Amino acid sequence: MPTDTKPFFRDQKAVNRPAWLEGFAGLDWVALRASPVFYGLGVPKGDRSAVIVIPGFLGTDLYLREIHYWLGRIRYKSYLSGIGRNADCLDVLTERLLGTVVQANKQTGRKVHLIGHSLGGILARSAAAHRPDLVRSVITLGSPFRGIRSHPTVLRAASAVRDRIARERKRPNRPECYTGFCECGAVGSLAKPFPDSIAQTAIFTKQDGIVDWRFCINDDPSTDYEVAGTHVGLVFNAYVYKLIASRLSAVR
Repeated sequence: MPTDTKPFFRDQKAVNRPAWLEGFAGLDWVALRASPVFYGLGVPKGDRSAVIVIPGFLGTDLYLREIHYWLGRIRYKSYLSGIGRNADCLDVLTERLLGTVVQANKQTGRKVHLIGHSLGGILARSAAAHRPDLVRSVITLGSPFRGIRSHPTVLRAASAVRDRIARERKRPNRPECYTGFCECGAVGSLAKPFPDSIAQTAIFTKQDGIVDWRFCINDDPSTDYEVAGTHVGLVFNAYVYKLIASRLSAVR
Protein backbone atom coordinates (compact mmCIF):
# COMPACT_ATOMS: atom_id res chain seq x y z
CA MET A 1 0.00 0.00 0.00
CA PRO A 2 1.16 3.59 -0.55
CA THR A 3 2.81 4.97 2.59
CA ASP A 4 3.27 8.63 1.69
CA THR A 5 0.91 10.34 4.15
CA LYS A 6 2.18 13.91 4.50
CA PRO A 7 -0.71 16.17 3.39
CA PHE A 8 -0.95 18.35 0.32
CA PHE A 9 -2.08 21.87 1.23
CA ARG A 10 -4.50 23.17 -1.38
CA ASP A 11 -4.33 26.75 -0.18
CA GLN A 12 -1.87 29.04 -1.94
CA LYS A 13 0.33 31.53 -0.10
CA ALA A 14 3.05 33.95 -1.02
CA VAL A 15 6.22 33.62 1.05
CA ASN A 16 9.04 36.10 1.48
CA ARG A 17 11.95 34.00 0.28
CA PRO A 18 15.44 35.52 -0.09
CA ALA A 19 15.19 35.86 -3.85
CA TRP A 20 18.44 37.84 -4.00
CA LEU A 21 20.33 34.63 -3.22
CA GLU A 22 19.37 33.31 -6.65
CA GLY A 23 21.92 35.72 -8.07
CA PHE A 24 24.57 33.25 -6.89
CA ALA A 25 23.29 30.44 -9.14
CA GLY A 26 26.16 31.19 -11.51
CA LEU A 27 28.59 30.12 -8.80
CA ASP A 28 26.94 26.69 -8.72
CA TRP A 29 27.45 26.48 -12.49
CA VAL A 30 31.14 27.40 -12.22
CA ALA A 31 31.79 25.08 -9.27
CA LEU A 32 30.17 22.20 -11.14
CA ARG A 33 32.77 22.38 -13.90
CA ALA A 34 35.56 22.36 -11.34
CA SER A 35 34.21 19.18 -9.75
CA PRO A 36 35.36 15.66 -10.77
CA VAL A 37 31.70 14.62 -10.45
CA PHE A 38 30.82 16.57 -13.59
CA TYR A 39 33.21 14.38 -15.56
CA GLY A 40 31.77 11.18 -14.18
CA LEU A 41 34.54 10.59 -11.66
CA GLY A 42 33.85 9.21 -8.20
CA VAL A 43 30.19 8.39 -8.76
CA PRO A 44 28.42 5.07 -9.41
CA LYS A 45 28.04 4.32 -13.11
CA GLY A 46 24.64 3.71 -14.66
CA ASP A 47 23.06 0.60 -16.11
CA ARG A 48 21.84 2.17 -19.39
CA SER A 49 18.33 2.62 -18.02
CA ALA A 50 16.31 5.64 -19.14
CA VAL A 51 16.32 8.91 -17.20
CA ILE A 52 14.08 11.82 -18.19
CA VAL A 53 14.87 15.37 -16.99
CA ILE A 54 12.02 17.89 -16.70
CA PRO A 55 12.34 21.70 -16.54
CA GLY A 56 10.78 24.04 -13.99
CA PHE A 57 8.17 26.77 -14.33
CA LEU A 58 8.65 28.93 -17.44
CA GLY A 59 11.71 26.89 -18.42
CA THR A 60 12.44 24.60 -21.36
CA ASP A 61 14.68 21.61 -21.83
CA LEU A 62 17.46 23.93 -22.99
CA TYR A 63 18.77 24.77 -19.51
CA LEU A 64 18.89 21.09 -18.57
CA ARG A 65 21.48 20.14 -21.18
CA GLU A 66 24.33 20.01 -18.63
CA ILE A 67 22.57 17.40 -16.51
CA HIS A 68 21.26 15.64 -19.63
CA TYR A 69 24.75 15.14 -21.09
CA TRP A 70 26.19 14.30 -17.67
CA LEU A 71 23.70 11.45 -17.26
CA GLY A 72 24.93 10.12 -20.58
CA ARG A 73 28.52 10.33 -19.38
CA ILE A 74 27.74 8.18 -16.37
CA ARG A 75 26.08 5.58 -18.60
CA TYR A 76 22.39 6.27 -18.49
CA LYS A 77 20.18 6.74 -21.53
CA SER A 78 19.12 10.31 -20.94
CA TYR A 79 16.03 11.97 -22.42
CA LEU A 80 14.89 15.57 -22.41
CA SER A 81 11.25 15.94 -21.41
CA GLY A 82 9.83 17.10 -24.75
CA ILE A 83 7.12 19.14 -23.00
CA GLY A 84 8.05 22.48 -24.57
CA ARG A 85 7.94 25.52 -22.30
CA ASN A 86 6.70 24.69 -18.83
CA ALA A 87 3.93 27.28 -18.90
CA ASP A 88 0.72 25.50 -19.83
CA CYS A 89 -2.11 23.52 -18.29
CA LEU A 90 -0.49 20.93 -16.01
CA ASP A 91 -2.61 18.14 -17.47
CA VAL A 92 -1.42 19.06 -20.97
CA LEU A 93 2.20 19.08 -19.82
CA THR A 94 1.78 15.77 -18.01
CA GLU A 95 0.37 14.17 -21.16
CA ARG A 96 3.36 15.40 -23.16
CA LEU A 97 5.73 14.05 -20.52
CA LEU A 98 3.93 10.70 -20.53
CA GLY A 99 4.57 10.51 -24.27
CA THR A 100 8.30 10.71 -23.56
CA VAL A 101 7.95 8.16 -20.74
CA VAL A 102 6.24 5.67 -23.06
CA GLN A 103 8.87 6.25 -25.74
CA ALA A 104 11.77 5.75 -23.30
CA ASN A 105 10.17 2.61 -21.90
CA LYS A 106 9.71 1.11 -25.36
CA GLN A 107 13.26 1.94 -26.43
CA THR A 108 14.91 0.51 -23.31
CA GLY A 109 12.39 -2.17 -22.36
CA ARG A 110 12.65 -1.03 -18.75
CA LYS A 111 10.98 1.29 -16.28
CA VAL A 112 12.26 4.86 -16.42
CA HIS A 113 13.59 7.33 -13.85
CA LEU A 114 12.25 10.89 -13.70
CA ILE A 115 14.18 13.93 -12.45
CA GLY A 116 12.15 17.13 -12.15
CA HIS A 117 13.32 20.61 -11.23
CA SER A 118 10.85 22.81 -9.34
CA LEU A 119 7.46 22.57 -11.13
CA GLY A 120 9.04 19.84 -13.27
CA GLY A 121 9.13 17.68 -10.15
CA ILE A 122 5.38 18.09 -9.75
CA LEU A 123 4.92 16.96 -13.35
CA ALA A 124 7.20 14.00 -12.65
CA ARG A 125 5.13 12.93 -9.65
CA SER A 126 1.92 13.39 -11.64
CA ALA A 127 3.20 11.27 -14.53
CA ALA A 128 4.40 8.60 -12.11
CA ALA A 129 1.03 8.51 -10.36
CA HIS A 130 -0.71 8.07 -13.73
CA ARG A 131 1.62 5.34 -14.98
CA PRO A 132 3.36 3.64 -12.05
CA ASP A 133 3.87 0.60 -14.26
CA LEU A 134 6.37 2.58 -16.35
CA VAL A 135 8.27 4.52 -13.66
CA ARG A 136 11.00 3.20 -11.35
CA SER A 137 11.89 6.34 -9.41
CA VAL A 138 11.24 10.07 -9.10
CA ILE A 139 13.83 12.61 -7.96
CA THR A 140 12.59 16.13 -7.27
CA LEU A 141 14.84 19.20 -7.06
CA GLY A 142 13.29 22.03 -5.07
CA SER A 143 9.76 20.94 -6.02
CA PRO A 144 6.90 22.25 -3.79
CA PHE A 145 4.71 19.18 -4.16
CA ARG A 146 3.22 19.64 -0.67
CA GLY A 147 1.62 22.98 -1.51
CA ILE A 148 2.18 26.26 -3.32
CA ARG A 149 4.37 28.44 -1.13
CA SER A 150 6.26 30.66 -3.54
CA HIS A 151 7.77 34.10 -3.86
CA PRO A 152 5.13 36.71 -4.84
CA THR A 153 6.81 37.21 -8.22
CA VAL A 154 6.25 33.54 -9.05
CA LEU A 155 2.57 33.75 -8.11
CA ARG A 156 2.14 36.80 -10.32
CA ALA A 157 3.76 34.92 -13.20
CA ALA A 158 1.41 31.98 -12.59
CA SER A 159 -1.56 34.36 -12.77
CA ALA A 160 -0.31 35.68 -16.13
CA VAL A 161 0.04 32.11 -17.43
CA ARG A 162 -3.51 31.34 -16.29
CA ASP A 163 -4.82 34.35 -18.19
CA ARG A 164 -2.90 33.34 -21.33
CA ILE A 165 -4.21 29.76 -21.17
CA ALA A 166 -7.78 31.09 -20.99
CA ARG A 167 -7.22 33.38 -24.00
CA GLU A 168 -5.53 30.77 -26.17
CA ARG A 169 -8.12 28.09 -25.44
CA LYS A 170 -10.98 30.58 -25.77
CA ARG A 171 -12.57 29.62 -22.51
CA PRO A 172 -13.60 31.56 -19.39
CA ASN A 173 -10.77 32.24 -17.01
CA ARG A 174 -10.74 29.60 -14.28
CA PRO A 175 -9.35 31.23 -11.11
CA GLU A 176 -8.39 27.84 -9.66
CA CYS A 177 -6.12 27.00 -12.61
CA TYR A 178 -2.45 27.04 -11.64
CA THR A 179 -3.33 26.91 -7.94
CA GLY A 180 -3.63 24.14 -5.40
CA PHE A 181 -7.41 24.33 -5.74
CA CYS A 182 -7.39 23.14 -9.36
CA GLU A 183 -9.35 19.94 -9.95
CA CYS A 184 -7.12 18.76 -12.82
CA GLY A 185 -5.59 15.30 -12.65
CA ALA A 186 -2.07 16.67 -12.18
CA VAL A 187 -2.92 18.64 -9.05
CA GLY A 188 -5.29 15.94 -7.82
CA SER A 189 -2.51 13.36 -7.87
CA LEU A 190 -0.53 15.43 -5.35
CA ALA A 191 -3.27 14.98 -2.77
CA LYS A 192 -3.13 11.19 -3.07
CA PRO A 193 -0.59 8.79 -1.53
CA PHE A 194 2.41 8.31 -3.81
CA PRO A 195 2.72 4.76 -5.23
CA ASP A 196 5.03 2.77 -2.98
CA SER A 197 6.37 0.83 -5.97
CA ILE A 198 8.22 4.00 -7.04
CA ALA A 199 11.32 5.11 -5.17
CA GLN A 200 11.23 8.82 -4.36
CA THR A 201 13.93 11.32 -3.49
CA ALA A 202 13.45 14.97 -2.55
CA ILE A 203 16.49 17.24 -2.81
CA PHE A 204 16.09 20.74 -1.39
CA THR A 205 18.01 23.76 -0.15
CA LYS A 206 17.11 25.93 2.80
CA GLN A 207 18.64 28.87 0.93
CA ASP A 208 15.90 28.52 -1.71
CA GLY A 209 14.92 32.00 -2.89
CA ILE A 210 11.87 30.87 -4.87
CA VAL A 211 9.83 28.35 -2.84
CA ASP A 212 9.48 27.35 0.80
CA TRP A 213 11.72 24.30 1.22
CA ARG A 214 9.42 22.83 3.88
CA PHE A 215 6.90 22.05 1.13
CA CYS A 216 9.53 20.21 -0.94
CA ILE A 217 10.10 17.20 1.32
CA ASN A 218 8.74 13.66 1.52
CA ASP A 219 6.92 11.94 4.34
CA ASP A 220 9.94 9.66 4.88
CA PRO A 221 12.92 11.72 6.12
CA SER A 222 15.32 9.04 4.85
CA THR A 223 14.47 10.12 1.30
CA ASP A 224 15.02 13.86 1.90
CA TYR A 225 18.41 15.36 1.11
CA GLU A 226 19.43 18.90 1.99
CA VAL A 227 22.14 20.63 -0.03
CA ALA A 228 23.68 24.09 0.08
CA GLY A 229 22.95 26.33 -2.89
CA THR A 230 20.23 28.14 -4.77
CA HIS A 231 16.90 27.02 -6.21
CA VAL A 232 17.93 27.69 -9.80
CA GLY A 233 21.38 26.24 -9.15
CA LEU A 234 20.05 22.84 -8.09
CA VAL A 235 20.44 21.70 -11.71
CA PHE A 236 24.07 22.89 -11.71
CA ASN A 237 25.06 21.69 -8.22
CA ALA A 238 27.89 19.15 -8.00
CA TYR A 239 26.62 17.69 -4.74
CA VAL A 240 23.15 17.28 -6.27
CA TYR A 241 24.73 15.39 -9.16
CA LYS A 242 26.52 13.09 -6.71
CA LEU A 243 23.25 12.44 -4.88
CA ILE A 244 21.44 11.70 -8.13
CA ALA A 245 24.08 9.16 -9.17
CA SER A 246 23.88 7.50 -5.78
CA ARG A 247 20.09 7.36 -5.68
CA LEU A 248 19.76 6.05 -9.23
CA SER A 249 22.29 3.35 -8.46
CA ALA A 250 20.40 2.34 -5.31
CA VAL A 251 17.12 1.61 -7.12
CA ARG A 252 18.24 -0.60 -9.99
